[in-house]
Amino acid sequence: MNRDTDKGKVLIQRSLAVGVGKIVLMMIVISRLYYLQVYQADKYTTLADENRISTRLLVPPRGVIYDRNGELLATNKQNFQALMVAEQTPNVQNTLNAFKQIMNIEIDEKKIKKDLKKNRSFVPVKIKDNLTWAEVSKILINSSKLPGIIIDEGLSRYYPHGEKIAHVIGYVSSVSDKDVKDDPLLEVPGFKIGKAGIEKLYEKRLRGKGGNLKLEVNAFGRIMKEIEKVEGIAGEKIELSLDANLQTKSYDLFGEESGAAVVLDVNSGEILAFVSAPAYNPNSLTTGLSNKDWKELVSNEKHPLVNKVLSGQYSPGSTYKMIVGLAALEDDVVKPETKIHCSGRMVLGSHPFHCWRWRRGGHGALDIVGALQHSCDIFFYDIALKTGIEKIAEVSRRFGLGSKINIGLENEKAGLIPTKKWKRHRYGEAWQRGETVISGIGQGYVLTTPIQLVTMMARLVNGGYEVKPTFNKASGDEKRQFNKIKVSDENLEKIKQGMYAVVNEPGGTAFGSRFDYNGYKMGGKTGTTQVKRITMKERQEKKLDKDEIPWRFRDHALFVGYAPHDNPKYAVVVLVEHGGGGSSVAAPIGGKILQETLKLDPLYDKARE
Repeated sequence: MNRDTDKGKVLIQRSLAVGVGKIVLMMIVISRLYYLQVYQADKYTTLADENRISTRLLVPPRGVIYDRNGELLATNKQNFQALMVAEQTPNVQNTLNAFKQIMNIEIDEKKIKKDLKKNRSFVPVKIKDNLTWAEVSKILINSSKLPGIIIDEGLSRYYPHGEKIAHVIGYVSSVSDKDVKDDPLLEVPGFKIGKAGIEKLYEKRLRGKGGNLKLEVNAFGRIMKEIEKVEGIAGEKIELSLDANLQTKSYDLFGEESGAAVVLDVNSGEILAFVSAPAYNPNSLTTGLSNKDWKELVSNEKHPLVNKVLSGQYSPGSTYKMIVGLAALEDDVVKPETKIHCSGRMVLGSHPFHCWRWRRGGHGALDIVGALQHSCDIFFYDIALKTGIEKIAEVSRRFGLGSKINIGLENEKAGLIPTKKWKRHRYGEAWQRGETVISGIGQGYVLTTPIQLVTMMARLVNGGYEVKPTFNKASGDEKRQFNKIKVSDENLEKIKQGMYAVVNEPGGTAFGSRFDYNGYKMGGKTGTTQVKRITMKERQEKKLDKDEIPWRFRDHALFVGYAPHDNPKYAVVVLVEHGGGGSSVAAPIGGKILQETLKLDPLYDKARE
């Protein structure tokens, strides 16, 4: 009996323990539910909404780029894309094969399949973009043979002037791993940013700010309906100093030649034309090149991908003689009236140096104006020795040579203005007097870029002001101020007289390119620089015609000029790679460009009055 009583007590105690445990557990559950549903209500409402609502960035229209007259240089155009929805495609490979056969265009199958595998089956994947309306029509007509292929409409970048403006404007392309992710827009699949030129320089201003789209989705991520749409802010409109008409005409003047040209307002520094030829088509790079087309661009011996205005480093040749002459005048080693006799040849030590006119006995006695007019090498050999390389280098730097101009575009080179210290540091050797002689005619170690040469010319003819090239258009009342270079006005005028004689006096090396446009004339200087050194044996032999010399061994042709002579406003530089003579090739192009520049300016074009 007692045993039964003990068992009953134990049973009662255990039942009470279990009951209390259940009550405690129930209280914990109720407390937890109360905490989650009351105190944490806002948090979990938000999380639930995040599962239910999908927020997506909307890409804003990219900013438009104009020239100084409001002509479009870069804009956005309607872009039709062919997309594939995997869940609507019974057999992906069969559909892709049918697409290629019907459309007869290339597609990146490997990338398409990779994207299809990565995304959910209802997410559209791009098959081909930048389709023409005719191609869109063909897809729609054959829709029964292309299950799962749909057409989407968007915007793509477009450059109306194509390759003629490529090295200024640049292009846009997909974001790479190297690009800094400082904006959520850069994470949007397919988003494109500026990769070169103005597109890269003003990327953040052109990009705009993204909008957002709120969508209701189910548990699988499928879109059920649109909840809210907030449009983004379009990129800024950019207005450049360039003149599209002058730009295209300048580019066309090069024809099949390779080279560079720049037109500059000598007072404001505004760049009116900026040509590097040949160039690439930025529309092709924006949409994507085939491997074949890319290899052709890279292997082209005329280097269409290189911006020759900024990245090309060339010996300036005789276009450097104005700097050497000015340095000699400034250092008072020669007077404006000083004459030096040219017999066609001079000897320094045991080494002979020749003038280009050596076969005909040289130029005779010339002052600095005559020496510039006839481009006499002996005159400048002589004054370079008397002036010294240090003084020549000092004046060179004042006029923009030997350092980057920094106009904002990428890959600019600094050129080279040699000094004794530079050679000692570079080669561990002392400077030789013969190197000063060669530097006196812009050869040897001296290297310049076309943008530096046009800057030099602008400073020589604008009264000696330190003008700096820019793509920014000056406002109507804006007058840019520049520091005055420490140089004699009388000496600048003497150099200017020499450049006038080069073009307008008989015997001048650019006499054949002279013009008189409504009474306005130009001045300038030609230059021809050797690519391959001429040996004494070759000098004695008959000179080969340009067409008989392989293209890569032909001389570079240069011309720097300005107009109008009486009151200079525009400067130009023309470089023709392996073009031959500056007088016969570069000067005619430079003269035509300056005439076109005057025609576009109502101040000089009387037909506009």
